[in-house]
Amino acid sequence: MDFELTEEQAGLVDSTRSLLTGKATSEATRRLIDSSDGFDGDLWRRGAELGWPALAIPESDGGLGQQSIDLALVAVELGRSLAATPFVPTVVVADAVARSDTAEKSKLLRAMAEGTLVAGWAFAEYGQPWSTAGITTTARRHGGDYVLNGAKVSVQDADSAHLLLVDAVLDGAVARFLVPTDTAGVQIRRQHTIDVARSYCDVMLQEVVVPATAVCSGAGPATDSVARSAQLSTVLICAEMVGIGMRLQDMTVDYVKQRVQFGRPVGSFQAVKHKCADMRIRVQASTAATYFAALAIDSPHHDGSHAASVAKAYVSTAIDEVAGEALQLHGGIGFTWEHDLHLYLRRARADALLHGDAVFHREQLCRALQAANA
Repeated sequence: MDFELTEEQAGLVDSTRSLLTGKATSEATRRLIDSSDGFDGDLWRRGAELGWPALAIPESDGGLGQQSIDLALVAVELGRSLAATPFVPTVVVADAVARSDTAEKSKLLRAMAEGTLVAGWAFAEYGQPWSTAGITTTARRHGGDYVLNGAKVSVQDADSAHLLLVDAVLDGAVARFLVPTDTAGVQIRRQHTIDVARSYCDVMLQEVVVPATAVCSGAGPATDSVARSAQLSTVLICAEMVGIGMRLQDMTVDYVKQRVQFGRPVGSFQAVKHKCADMRIRVQASTAATYFAALAIDSPHHDGSHAASVAKAYVSTAIDEVAGEALQLHGGIGFTWEHDLHLYLRRARADALLHGDAVFHREQLCRALQAANA
């Protein structure tokens, strides 16, 4: 596959990086730590003006009609700057809605494209795997409506979202529902997580009544839609980790050039050079795996699920190792609250667990290999 950026993609990266350099500073990130806001609303509005949430929405619905790789390019830049935005959950929900036949499809997509509708994906559950086998939330018919009961965990920016895409079991099969966060019976509570600069929430659903029009279904079974959402979200989380790895590498190289020991910059020592080279190799390999997966999930000629699992299994481990090397090479200053390194390390550790850790995705790959050879 060709990983060279087109002129249009290069422009997207440049404009995104320029905005984030000015708006997504470490000071802005730290302000969110003690704030009740889940993300920087002004930054999100500016990003919407650049077309972030509209990228992969069809042009007929107010979007730009681009591909998943374009979303991944933005996610990399968001990772580099440690920006807290509802980008990933919103574009994942927009993708699911765009592939559905829900009644208000065009209205919802236009609002998400404009950045005025923030959405969250309520999928994961307590103690359950990141797969449809782990869905225990239930839906039952009640007249012409549906009633939802269950609990979801690690729902990004649910406390700031207007709409949730909730996956539940209906008559023994997976079904998807679009649930406004102000619906009676929906309770949202922010979690305390290792990533102090982003909002992750528990979502409780107690006798939540939604109309038949809330069903988010397409031409195929809902399991296909869930699988597509999982692949896209996994790839975008990998892209964010790639950006984190890039930033950690840059921070570390800059530091070892300036830190002097025994009358020489520590970056001149061979052992330090080797560690920096290892960081570079891991970041480059992570970039390749992520870009391939982003292209594969939109290609009829590649197994998107396989590519996404390969990327998540590798990137989760590789960027964690990059973070460890960065911390070690920074020495004592890297352990201080005042230094920004720990904020990146926290985000990397949280991202490594989201949508399945390395062990989960290796198991998925082994199962697929067993099935292919059966």
